[in-house]
Amino acid sequence: MFSALTRGCVRVFDRYLPDPLILVLIITLVVFAAGMVFQGHGPVAMLGFWQDGFWNLLSFAMQMALMLVTGFTVAKTPLFMSLVSRIATVARTPVRAVVTVSFVSLVVTWFNWGIGLVVGAILARELARRVEGVDYRLLVASAYAGFIIWHAGLSAAAPLVVATPGHFLEDQIGLISTSETIFSPINLIICLVILVLMPIVCGLMMRGIKDPVTVKADQLEDAPAAKRDHDEQTRPAERLEQSKWLAWISAALGFAAVLAYAFTGGGLNLNIVIFVLIFLGLALHGSAKAFLETLDEAVRGVAGVLIQFPFYAGIMGMMSASGLAAELANGFVSISTAHTLPFISFLSAGFINIFIPSGGGQWAVQGPILIEAAQSLNADIGNVITGFAWGDAWTNMIQPFWALPALAIAGLKARDIMGFCVVIMLVTGVAIGALLLI
Repeated sequence: MFSALTRGCVRVFDRYLPDPLILVLIITLVVFAAGMVFQGHGPVAMLGFWQDGFWNLLSFAMQMALMLVTGFTVAKTPLFMSLVSRIATVARTPVRAVVTVSFVSLVVTWFNWGIGLVVGAILARELARRVEGVDYRLLVASAYAGFIIWHAGLSAAAPLVVATPGHFLEDQIGLISTSETIFSPINLIICLVILVLMPIVCGLMMRGIKDPVTVKADQLEDAPAAKRDHDEQTRPAERLEQSKWLAWISAALGFAAVLAYAFTGGGLNLNIVIFVLIFLGLALHGSAKAFLETLDEAVRGVAGVLIQFPFYAGIMGMMSASGLAAELANGFVSISTAHTLPFISFLSAGFINIFIPSGGGQWAVQGPILIEAAQSLNADIGNVITGFAWGDAWTNMIQPFWALPALAIAGLKARDIMGFCVVIMLVTGVAIGALLLI
């Protein structure tokens, strides 16, 4: 039965799922029409909402782009690539390969989702070269599926936002420590369950594949870069580019700034995570030249994400200004109790995430409604935020927006992996939902 479910999902998504850019255009039209039909706004008003919202996520888009490219630069350092090669030697069978990829991707993504997306995809490529008979699509799907844990980890958007002084809900709830969200017992329990459950699901899917789609090792070799030999440092400018001391001194200054920030009571937020990744990448690459060459490669994988951010910002603008998002969220909240609100937050965030696949942007729309409901029902605010965070990450398994960087590294299309991701979403959704109700 499990194998039949997997085959059915893979077949449907392979046939019907369009390119992510086409998908965002379709969602735009659906939300535009829904605002007129269900909220009574005219086309001119909806156009205004769309245009007004189109550029609202520019600063956040820059943060997300930097998170991705800096994560990529760290993941592509010699140290990390050596670790990937060592991990790859452990997996010698197809089942063990997908289990390894999913487990490693989950662990790394918990620490930083930008690094996790890249490390998982690189490990999938490496294992596809080494292990005969492994389905390459499932390998990459297993790598991307680790993204399900991102909003429960150290680079989570909503938990870091509410822990940052000056956040937009501070007047209502003050500062919510990460001990009540990321490091809360319920969140850590869910993380552990997913860490065990998801690799098992991936392994079972691999066992059920009769005709795996494989790739030859030479198809996955990186093309040699056309660049100057690093040993030819005849000019002063080239010596500066290759200077280890310049890179290390700059990185030392960056780390000193982080320590000073920490000792003066600074909290964990998106900006400080990106700051650390920039200087960690510079230090591990050992020269500005090597860092910039990897950065150039990283930027190509982010292009698909960047061009879609304005469209999703426009969708968010339409949903927010038209009242669609509030009505959807209020509809879910209206059937909640203090006990079930974290679970309802999970479901509502999962649904709205399909239209607004940006954790921080979605929290800006949905957060005020959930916080008001939590206060009126006397529910645990930390658990409500945790439920929201898991819901936002959960339906990323059927929202290919964030898969684009991993797909660029793997050389696949969204339709190649989404069928497997749907199975993972269904199984993990049951587990997460049940734990939020306990």
